[in-house]
Amino acid sequence: MIDKYNFSEIEKKWQTKWEKENTFKVVEDKDREKYYVLEMFPYPSGKLHMGHVRNYSIGDVLARFKKMKGYNVLHPMGWDSFGLPAENAAIKNNVEPSVWTWNNIDEMRKQLKELGLSYDWGREVATCHPDYYKWMQWIFIQFYKKGLAYKKENPVNWCPSCQTVLANEQVVDGKCERCGSVVGKKELSQWYFKITDYAERLLDNLDDLPGWPNKVKLMQKNWIGKSTGAEVTFEIDGYDKGLDIFTTRPDTLYGVTYMVLAPEHPFLKDLVAGSQYEDAVMAYIDKVQHMSDIERTSTTKEKTGEFTGRYCINPLTGKKVPIFISDYVLMDYGTGAIMAVPSHDQRDFDFAKAFDLEIIPVVDPENDEIDLNDLKEAFEAEGKLINSGKFDGMNNKEAIVKITDYLQEQGIGKKTINYKLRDWLISRQRYWGTPIPMIHCDSCGWVPEKEENLPVMLPTDVEFTGKGESPLATSKTFRDTVCPVCGKPAKRELDTMDTFLDSSWYFLRYCDARNMQEAFSKEKTDYWMSVDQYIGGVEHAILHLMYARFFQMALYDLGYVSQEEPFKNLLTQGMVIKDGAKMSKSIGNVVSPAEIIEKYGADTARLFILFAAPPERELDWSDKGVEGSFRFINRVYRMVYEFSEKYADIPDNYEILSEADKSMAYWMNYAIKKVSDDIGERFNFNTAISTIMEMVNEMYRYKEGTVNEGLFAAAVKNLIIMMAPFVPHVAEEMWEHLGYGGSVHEQQWPEYDEKALVKDTVEIVVQINGKIKEKINIAGDSSKEEMEKIAVENDNIKALTEGKNIVKIIAVPNKLINIVVK
Repeated sequence: MIDKYNFSEIEKKWQTKWEKENTFKVVEDKDREKYYVLEMFPYPSGKLHMGHVRNYSIGDVLARFKKMKGYNVLHPMGWDSFGLPAENAAIKNNVEPSVWTWNNIDEMRKQLKELGLSYDWGREVATCHPDYYKWMQWIFIQFYKKGLAYKKENPVNWCPSCQTVLANEQVVDGKCERCGSVVGKKELSQWYFKITDYAERLLDNLDDLPGWPNKVKLMQKNWIGKSTGAEVTFEIDGYDKGLDIFTTRPDTLYGVTYMVLAPEHPFLKDLVAGSQYEDAVMAYIDKVQHMSDIERTSTTKEKTGEFTGRYCINPLTGKKVPIFISDYVLMDYGTGAIMAVPSHDQRDFDFAKAFDLEIIPVVDPENDEIDLNDLKEAFEAEGKLINSGKFDGMNNKEAIVKITDYLQEQGIGKKTINYKLRDWLISRQRYWGTPIPMIHCDSCGWVPEKEENLPVMLPTDVEFTGKGESPLATSKTFRDTVCPVCGKPAKRELDTMDTFLDSSWYFLRYCDARNMQEAFSKEKTDYWMSVDQYIGGVEHAILHLMYARFFQMALYDLGYVSQEEPFKNLLTQGMVIKDGAKMSKSIGNVVSPAEIIEKYGADTARLFILFAAPPERELDWSDKGVEGSFRFINRVYRMVYEFSEKYADIPDNYEILSEADKSMAYWMNYAIKKVSDDIGERFNFNTAISTIMEMVNEMYRYKEGTVNEGLFAAAVKNLIIMMAPFVPHVAEEMWEHLGYGGSVHEQQWPEYDEKALVKDTVEIVVQINGKIKEKINIAGDSSKEEMEKIAVENDNIKALTEGKNIVKIIAVPNKLINIVVK
């Protein structure tokens, strides 16, 4: 250890040593309690950004801390390496997607190692490697056999720029989440997963995840969108099929004045065929195909539609009501048809006004300000039923139950539950993804590839145009094959899988990453799963986290895993921002991790990004903060170096000999307790680091006086151990120099001495109405009642409160008393 902190030399030294000795390799050990900590794996874009540094530093602190607490810690890393950017690079730069991807992986792996992250690199996975996607295909086949995978023709979200299908979740404000192009509709035959079969379990199980942020659980609940109501059948006049609708407001059935079908409704074309309305309806259908769902359902958009020339029969009144089509009704929700009650739904009200349709109020809110004969807008207030036949006068909440029962008795409706959640569209018209292992035979239909023939490899003889059907269609070797059932000539599926499939089970593969015989050993997943702490951005709250939960449940039902939920606890870290905005190349406010590491070292980058803000909040980048973190590491380094130079033989124990010793022992034990709690229980890494800094300040003050060598040695030793999860390289260097032996990261986390935390006396502040008026010394173990008594009996406080009414007294043990007076 030299007297100057040479971070580049130190960090290179220890990274080389860790890699050579395979320091972070982990195996199952049934005699030790496991802890599985996992950060969401990255897409290999080629460059780490500060969001990565924050995410991975959080996980690394926790992994190192848990290891020092005696846990058998699994902390793996890999690559979510399929996806469109590689394909775009192939088109733009005339480079194979595999070459582009693997080069990026090599570069990002190097950058991660430069951060000193404690990954077991022997478990590294890449979703684009055949050893991984072979088992992705195997899982698809198991889902297909269970009836969870199916193919159907449907209108789908189509990105004209990416030339691919998008799931509903990948359309943001009517635009492709990747390229920003306006999304339209297209009829395609696509593969789906029946995630809707798991809607109720996905919802109910959220109550069994207390370690998840409430905001994430609420986002999932809203996306699943469970609603209880009634399914009602409306007969179509002169037509042999009825129109089924779902409503949460059966109490308003008497107020139905028209019906609306989604333009994609399967009855629609037949309903208007050969009629005078056909041309107008078909033109409207064509127009709507180019609109996004967000645009269609906008509450501010002018209502448009067409009359079909057909009528429904209201099952409660027998009255005919016209059937329209309109873009504000979507096929994806409910039955693709709605009963319109303009008096009690604003969208229906706006449509009725636009088309001069009847408006019949059926719930009277008994509000004098509302003129039921001349409504200016719809209202959803509770009240009593009117214009509702035998249900008149009934409270509408009660009427919901009564009318639903009546519908069921009459055989024209039933109580039912509906979900907004739709089945997961997993087909993509791309090359760089997992080939769907399905084959179409004219005799046998769709059949899965034989499992012994997996993986179905991505061909290399493809052309990348970025347009039209999947690039797989350009391969001369891929499409043509034989039927696995009858042996006749057959065709392979040309679509690849949505990359969200790959990330829906990678945490299971980490448990057994080198298994060539199966996707993962159940024995090993039984040991490691579930993930004890999952860490990643809140932007994955719906897509990735919902899909991963679905996969785990399905694999549980198939008997391949023993846990129904994949992630016990979830931490969603905030973004890194600079100058008030998220770091972005387009804004020009990006700070490169490589620049910080080169100038200050990886330990400084880690320390700052963990100190600057609590993990779940946004972190505002500060160059001064980085410099401050660097100065602090230097300060500790100098103190340890001076200590090692001054004291050759360090005693193993100590006795408290002075008040200064007592204060130093208090601070050391206080820091151990606070840092332990902040890391292990609250993830308040910023306050843990702040406490360490306070301890260092106390150590500097203490060493200016008479030093108890054994006590100071204990403080130095515990300080280095507590700093190790945050700044692993310099901690190793200081530990080695002091001659303690072994790696600091193999040490047992220190325990605090409860007795040392009891102060004989403490100084507390006495406030009156929040303003400091006095400071007094009291016994360190004083109760709140004793503190209050001492404060009010103080002569100065007595004088200041004389003649005033004491409203209340607030006591904070060992800190302050606030007396509120009037």
